[in-house]
Amino acid sequence: QAQLVESGGGSVQAGGSLQVSCAASERTFTSYAMGWFRQAPGKEREFVAVISSRADSIFYADSVKGRFTISRDNAKNTVYLQMNSLKPEDTGVYFCAAEPRYSNFMTGRSIGYWGQGTQVTVSS
Repeated sequence: QAQLVESGGGSVQAGGSLQVSCAASERTFTSYAMGWFRQAPGKEREFVAVISSRADSIFYADSVKGRFTISRDNAKNTVYLQMNSLKPEDTGVYFCAAEPRYSNFMTGRSIGYWGQGTQVTVSS
């Protein structure tokens, strides 16, 4: 069964940086849009960033624009999220997602595949 496996979460102080990665188990995902969502305690899961299959289209949530960078390496079946200038409000579980339809990431609905999530904690 196709899987997405996140890694790289952890704890950091405000203003610091972290990179999370998501490795896909199958080459099929190189033709999928991939992205990230996050969920803070007591809150709904929210969209963070998405990158198209050929990396020619990228979109960020306003809350992370200018601080986070999404990228992908299709040769490695991996997508990355570089997070800089982290804030306590960035704390949450970060989920990798894959879906053929790029536009579905904007609503978070009908996402085909999800990873298990990785915890990111930013302390003040």
